[in-house]
Amino acid sequence: MSEETTGGFDEKNEPADVSDGAAPDAAEEGRSEQERPAPGGDAQQAGLTAQLDQVRTALGERTADLQRLQAEYQNYRRRVERDRIAVKELAVANLLSEVLPVLDDIGRAREHEELTGGFKSVADSLESITAKMGLEQFGEEGEPFDPTIHEALMHSYAPDVTETTCVAILQPGYRFGERTIRPARVAVAEPQPGAATPAKEQAGAEEDKAASADEEKDGPDKG
Repeated sequence: MSEETTGGFDEKNEPADVSDGAAPDAAEEGRSEQERPAPGGDAQQAGLTAQLDQVRTALGERTADLQRLQAEYQNYRRRVERDRIAVKELAVANLLSEVLPVLDDIGRAREHEELTGGFKSVADSLESITAKMGLEQFGEEGEPFDPTIHEALMHSYAPDVTETTCVAILQPGYRFGERTIRPARVAVAEPQPGAATPAKEQAGAEEDKAASADEEKDGPDKG
């Protein structure tokens, strides 16, 4: 029976030598693609950096847009709140202006001591309610005349005033907050034409005193 060579073994049953053109060993074949250097790695890194810069730029623009929209919204809310308050104040002022004739009647009844009984209770309640709503009465005798809050219905001259003065309150004025609902209607008096004011009188008295002192000083020398 003749001997045959099988399975890469020689006649002595030893493994045959591997030639130079044989396949790479198992360790080289087991290397993963990730462990091997990728072709063009620098170009890919540059591309990722450029994309990141674009994303950052877009994010900054969107953030600026959001901040601008937020500021515009806050301004809008403030305008709406301011307009709401202004409309409310105007509505209250218009309502109070319609009540002023009733308050005038109450004031006249109080001056004539006719405010008694149930009418007095109603009048007190009405005045209390209007005061809580912010209605304020103004105008007093003796205060300086102010054309922004006073309306002069009568005019005269008086020797005892140094400036245009309210000498009588014909109808009280009313204000709501900083809004004048109705000016106070008054009678005013001005200083007499040519009358000396206290400052002029004081200056004249000082001049007379100085003149008298000079005369007393010069008197003995002349004698």
